[in-house]
Amino acid sequence: MDRMYELVELLNRYAREYYDEDNPTVTDAEYDALYDELVSLQKELGITLPDSPTLKVGGKSSRRFPQYAHKERLYSLDKSKTKEGVHEWIAKLKKTERECFPLTLERKYDGLTINLTYSNGNLVNAATRGDGVVGEVVTEQMKTIKCIPVKIKFTGDIEILGECIMRLSSLKAYNETAAEPLKNARNAAAGGVRNLNPEETAKRNLDFFVYGIGYYKGITFRTQKDIHDFLINNGFNKEGYFCLVEKEEELDNLLDNAEEERGNLDYLIDGMVLKVNELSLRDTLGYTDKFPRWALAYKFRAEEVVSRVLDVLWQVSRTGKINPLAVLEPVMIAGALVKRATLSNYSEIARKDIRIGSDVFVRRSGDVIPEILGVAQHNPQSKKVEKPEVCPSCGSKVIEKGVFLYCSTPDICAPRIVSQIEHFAAKDALDIEGLSTKTIEQLYNEIEINSVDKLYDLKKEQLLILEGFKDKKADNLINAIIRSKNTTLSRFLMGLGIPNVGKKAAKQLESCFKTLDKVRDAT
Repeated sequence: MDRMYELVELLNRYAREYYDEDNPTVTDAEYDALYDELVSLQKELGITLPDSPTLKVGGKSSRRFPQYAHKERLYSLDKSKTKEGVHEWIAKLKKTERECFPLTLERKYDGLTINLTYSNGNLVNAATRGDGVVGEVVTEQMKTIKCIPVKIKFTGDIEILGECIMRLSSLKAYNETAAEPLKNARNAAAGGVRNLNPEETAKRNLDFFVYGIGYYKGITFRTQKDIHDFLINNGFNKEGYFCLVEKEEELDNLLDNAEEERGNLDYLIDGMVLKVNELSLRDTLGYTDKFPRWALAYKFRAEEVVSRVLDVLWQVSRTGKINPLAVLEPVMIAGALVKRATLSNYSEIARKDIRIGSDVFVRRSGDVIPEILGVAQHNPQSKKVEKPEVCPSCGSKVIEKGVFLYCSTPDICAPRIVSQIEHFAAKDALDIEGLSTKTIEQLYNEIEINSVDKLYDLKKEQLLILEGFKDKKADNLINAIIRSKNTTLSRFLMGLGIPNVGKKAAKQLESCFKTLDKVRDAT
C-alpha cells in the first residue's frame, strides 16, 4: 500500500505541473510508466484510492480565469504503446457482436485541448479542458488564432473540440526575436493560451486542429466521418489527417507510415487516435470512469536522435552527491533544442562506454533533460571520461558510496548549500516566494547566508546592497520569509531535506507525532 500512496502522490503532482502550471518536470514516457505501475497495483490489490489519477481527467482549473462548465464531459483517452495493445482493444470491440469497422484514424496532436462553443453561428466561448468537467475561459485568447472561425454556417448550439498547437516554424520565428526563448512547442502553445493578455497570445501565431464535438443541438450525426465533414464545411482547418480504416489488416502499415511521417510535419504529434466510426456503436460501448471505450490513443516511441558528447560536467546536488551531465552538440528533438543529457552516475558512463567526442543516441519525450541511451559510434578523437577525485566545486576529496560519488565536506560546499536552501524555500516546503536560485546565490556569496536558519536573521538593509534589489523587492522577500514562519509541521520536515522524507513521509510523521518535539524525541 505504501507504494500505491507514493504513486498517487507523484502522479497527481506531475499532472498538476502539466495541466495547471504548463511546466512538466517528467517526460510523457516516465509519467506513463508510473501510471501503468499504479494500474497494475490497483488490479493486484483490488483497491483504488479516492484521489487516484486513474479516476481523473486532466487537472483542476485555476482561478486566474473565469470558469466554464462543459455541457458534455471531456474525457481523456486510454493509451497503448504497442500494436499488440491496439489489436487487443479491437478484440474487445468485436465482443459486442456488431461490426466495429471502419475505424477512424487521426493524429494525436501534442498541444492543449480547447472546447469552442458556438451559438447562432457565433463563437461565444472558448475554454480549456481543465478536469474535464470545468475549464478556464480563454475566449479572447483563442480569437487571436486565425484558423478559428468566429462565425460558422451552423446556427444551432454546439461544442467543438480541438487541439491548440504551435508550429515548429512559428516557434523558431518567435525565438529569433524573443527576449526569453520558448522551450518547446507544446509549452509554448499552453502558455500562449493561458496568458492573461491576448496580445501576447497573438504573438505566438498559434494554430488549431479540430477532431470532434461535445454537446450539440439542432443537427444529427451518424458517424465520425459525418462530424469530420461537418467541421470542414464550417470553415475549420483542413490540414489535419483523417482516414477510414476498413480492415484490421491495414492498421499496422498505417500506424508505421504515420510514425515515419511524423518527422516531416511542422508540428508535434505523439501518436495516433483510433475511434469507432458508428456513433450508435459508441453508445453501446459507453465509458469507463475516465475513458471512452470506443477510442484509443496509440503512442509513438519517444524520439531518438544522434548527437556528439562535447564534454561531461560534474555538479553537486543538495545531498552532496556529485552527478555527471553530458554537454551535447545542439540537436532538435521533439520540437526543442537539446544541449544536455542526464547521466545517472559514473558506473553508467563506464557501462555504456560513453566518451567525450563519441556520437550517442539521445532520447527525449517531454520538457526535461534528455537521456543518453547508448553509443552510436566512437570517433578517433573520443576520449575516456575520467572519474573526479575532488569535488568540482570546493576541491574536497570525493568519496564513493555504492555507485555514487559524494563531496566529503558538504557543509562547506557552495552548490550543496544553495540547493539545500532552495529546497527549504520550495513551494511544497516553506514556500518562500521570491527566493530564487539566483537570489540564494547572492545571499550566500555576498552576505554569507550559508544555512536556512540565517534566512530569518536577514535585514532589509542587507538586501538593498545586492544587485537588483530596491525597496519593494526587499520588502517583499522579508515579508515572505516572515510569513513562512507560520507553517505546518509536515512542510517544515519536508524543507529540512531529511533523506527519504518527501512530502508523503512528512505528512505521515506529522499525523503520527503532531509536534516537532515529539519527532525529536523519537529520533
